[in-house]
Amino acid sequence: MKEIYLTRLGHRKLLEELEYLKTIKRRQFSKAIGEARSHGDISENAEYDAAKEAQGLNEKKISELEEKLASAKILDDENIPSDEVLIGATVRLKDLESGEELEYTLVSELEADYESGKISINSPIGNGLLNHKLNEAVEIKIPAGILKYQILKISRE
Repeated sequence: MKEIYLTRLGHRKLLEELEYLKTIKRRQFSKAIGEARSHGDISENAEYDAAKEAQGLNEKKISELEEKLASAKILDDENIPSDEVLIGATVRLKDLESGEELEYTLVSELEADYESGKISINSPIGNGLLNHKLNEAVEIKIPAGILKYQILKISRE
């Protein structure tokens, strides 16, 4: 599996999610399966089948998270240049057409959360900003057209 770059915060959140799935969710599914079994014949028990399927999906997610965490590289903020847009950078932009100012933090796909301003480096905007410098004007092609931004500020989380 290829390396996945994570911020320290993103790595911690994935570890917390993994712990939650392994402890609390596993207990919940085990209890649900036990209750469904107590209703008698499990060969035609939809409740039992649903609980077993949910348990299987949980185990799959646990396995995927463990695999991702095993190949994760945690970004060391001290060695990242502060004048270039790279993964882990928070970028303040000015839309050159509307004048609106925006702020995004570039993260891996695993950490992306558009609602909180965290965009993936694999998204059109994230990828378009990568490796650009402070005060540069950037044109980013997206499906709806071309976005034109000026990079006003680059900082680290």
